[in-house]
Amino acid sequence: MSEKQLKKQLFGTNGVRGVIGESMNPQLVLKIGLSLGAMRQGTVAVGMDTRTSGPALINALKSGLISAGCNVVDVGILPTPALQYLVKKHFDAGAMITASHNPPEYNGVKLIDTDGTEMDDEQTIMLENILFSESFKVQEWSNAGTETQSHGMINEYIDEVAAQYPSLISDMTISADPGSGPACLTTPLILSKLGCKVHTINGRCDGTFPGRLPEPSVEGLKGLSELVISTNSAFGVAHDGDADRAVFVDDNGEYLEENDEFALMQRYFCKDSVNGVVVTPVSTSRIVEDIAKETNCRVVYTKVGSIYVARKMLELKAKGENVLFGGEGNGGLIFPNFQHCRDGGMSAAAMVALLTSEGKKLSELRKELPKRHMLRDKVFTENPEGVLKKIKSVFSNEMVDETDGIRINRDDSWALLRPSGTEPFMRLFVEANDKEKAEKFCNEIKNSISF
Repeated sequence: MSEKQLKKQLFGTNGVRGVIGESMNPQLVLKIGLSLGAMRQGTVAVGMDTRTSGPALINALKSGLISAGCNVVDVGILPTPALQYLVKKHFDAGAMITASHNPPEYNGVKLIDTDGTEMDDEQTIMLENILFSESFKVQEWSNAGTETQSHGMINEYIDEVAAQYPSLISDMTISADPGSGPACLTTPLILSKLGCKVHTINGRCDGTFPGRLPEPSVEGLKGLSELVISTNSAFGVAHDGDADRAVFVDDNGEYLEENDEFALMQRYFCKDSVNGVVVTPVSTSRIVEDIAKETNCRVVYTKVGSIYVARKMLELKAKGENVLFGGEGNGGLIFPNFQHCRDGGMSAAAMVALLTSEGKKLSELRKELPKRHMLRDKVFTENPEGVLKKIKSVFSNEMVDETDGIRINRDDSWALLRPSGTEPFMRLFVEANDKEKAEKFCNEIKNSISF
């Protein structure tokens, strides 16, 4: 296939998303269901997050799948990683109605393949071709699929996450902020099964997200920070809209930057390794290299997106590599001994195990990490390809990595500019050893974008 043929048109880095009533509607989701059914005959599991538009979309999805001849099992409201776990264990494919971290007016669809990972680019493009050409087929009445509801299957995921730490009996006090999303039904129970005492805020499923937006932020987690301090919790954990990510505040109520979160987990899972491998995108902090040297590991980089990390982990594992850990520097951590997808529930459980093992407070452990400063910015443009071409030309004498967008590597800093896979702008990441140097590099990039 050519580069042009390989480009997805509808689906982004993590599924297809849009504003309800505009680019996202039941008619589109019906066609996605028919197209998925044309590719994956058999039994398909479907689930959703707590958004108010979820019931309309999931029923459209089920209509498409059943019309295509698939048997559908509706597993109800649950986190995306819970659906991925169930698909890998029981089903031929899956589809999740979610817009992840996007605001409440958004919704979308994530497609899950038989191995529990999100559908890869090649298969997604095949599905898009079926959808755009409407070459799907509505089966005759005698070949229509069936629907079964099995909302209790979420408990299987909860039990299996807790079972990853069979000898861990903790008496920690923990504060959790599921953000009114599906983690309300999982994370508190997982932590309780590990012996923890759990306090919650925004702990009731509500698709209007009355307490905070689905994207965890320093500002949005003030309530969680206050809860941590008032209950003397060991840490606080918060999730995005579909709970495939987890972010933390420490015992002082201070937000733990996601790349520091990654580094602490990386150190924990790789500390006793021999020739271990860690997989992460080019957007992750260079702190991963510091921890890799400390733990005798190797870092393998991918394009931005959990699907690319997961597929690379599976590829390396198939070659006999000792793949120990992976994920993204946004709170999306992948634990390959459990499953190859971002998993917020597993992240919460792993933090309990990490603190128990280290015997130190989270506020103490974060201070031991190498100091780096990362800036995240947005560049709004209608010509992202032109912007990338210009940046490549301006910085042609430097070390440029084109794995995903343009990454400029310097001895003490780096910058990455790439089109967002989920939203209509370009993302700019800049990291240096101190804030002043990062800001200077960031301005250098932005000032170079002129035509």
